[in-house]
Amino acid sequence: MNSMKDTQPQSAVPNDATPAPLPKPKARSPRHRAREFALQGIYQWLVSGNDVAAIDGHMQAVEGFDKCDRALFIRLLHGTLDDVNTLRGDFAPHAARTPQELSPVEHAILLLAAFELRHQVETPYPVIINEAIELAKSYGGTDGHKFVNGVLDKMAEQLRAHEVAQRPRKG
Repeated sequence: MNSMKDTQPQSAVPNDATPAPLPKPKARSPRHRAREFALQGIYQWLVSGNDVAAIDGHMQAVEGFDKCDRALFIRLLHGTLDDVNTLRGDFAPHAARTPQELSPVEHAILLLAAFELRHQVETPYPVIINEAIELAKSYGGTDGHKFVNGVLDKMAEQLRAHEVAQRPRKG
């Protein structure tokens, strides 16, 4: 007669085996963190309509803010919110939806990236687009990054035509 021990399935992993370590999360640069905090501030402004100075103060008090590029954060937050109508005009022709129909996250990302494409000319446009896509993947809806990518590619052709023309084509 078999005992219960004999009828139990054997584990495929030996008891003394240790699981493989999980991959470490990708380190975020101070510039990426500045964009994250600026995005959160722009989102807060879109949703609440709070005063920019109050949002700025709140964001700078958030844990982890000390690890971001403070000067870039200030330039992005204030520059974006000071020029909202122009920036909406930059991305609106390339979006299939009006700004009012966008999710607040997509709207904030497009405003932020439009500001960078228009005013941060020292940052290459592919970096700006990539950062916006990463923000959309982290904070947006399931396929929001695809929408953001499509709009920003078209905006780059408009706002950075000379730079786009100089980039080698793939394929």
